[in-house]
Amino acid sequence: MSKQIRTQRYGNATVTIWPSPQDLGKAAAERAAHLLNEAIEKRGHARLIAATGNSQIPLVEELVRQLVDWSLVDLFHMDEYVGLNAQHPASFRRWIRTRVADRVHPCRTFYLNGDAEDLTAEIERYANLLLAAPIDLAFVGFGENGHIAFNDPPTADFRDPATVKSVALDDACRRQQVGEGHFPDFVSVPQEALTITCPGLFRAAAWVCCVPEKRKAEAVRSALEGPIAESCPASLVQRHPNAFVYLDAESSVLLSS
Repeated sequence: MSKQIRTQRYGNATVTIWPSPQDLGKAAAERAAHLLNEAIEKRGHARLIAATGNSQIPLVEELVRQLVDWSLVDLFHMDEYVGLNAQHPASFRRWIRTRVADRVHPCRTFYLNGDAEDLTAEIERYANLLLAAPIDLAFVGFGENGHIAFNDPPTADFRDPATVKSVALDDACRRQQVGEGHFPDFVSVPQEALTITCPGLFRAAAWVCCVPEKRKAEAVRSALEGPIAESCPASLVQRHPNAFVYLDAESSVLLSS
């Protein structure tokens, strides 16, 4: 692993900048493994919410190589498209299963079913699972529009009373899904999704945020140097008491210092 470029604080968040996505992924995975092992040592069990998407691949590829007793870890993911079945190539259930669960075999993996017949009941079911015990760690990526999970700027609510909810995806978010190669065109991207809310994510005792690539640079600047505001949901990272943000040379290029 290459040497980090620098470390800086933005609000409560500890931000480290690395030469490449692979470097930040390895550093983030080591931090995540430490936090999971710490929770296991303290309570005998750990609970993890994992983000999905291209920006998280460097993290999970390294995390599955770390020394963690996964038989003592419960795994959640944070969002899913409404109406998409679990076998669809763009399904986040499929992403979590193939990239994490099938490789490390957690104690339990809890999937959010976007194609459930009764979405209201599914939202309640998943919220109850999340609220049943502390969440030790969440992987929180930043979307190109500043979203966290599927809390886009038009629907993000830092005081949301819900833990899980249904949201309409904004156009910028849907275009990102096409740009990342998950869908062939804009009209193929579902217009609705289920997501853990901002307060639902904030319940996690620690955040590990991997945000590589130049296309995320504007979101990174808004999240770290802008006001803490729902217009950039990722800015909530400045307020979290135990947040670690991992950037690369490209995603950090617009930061003023």
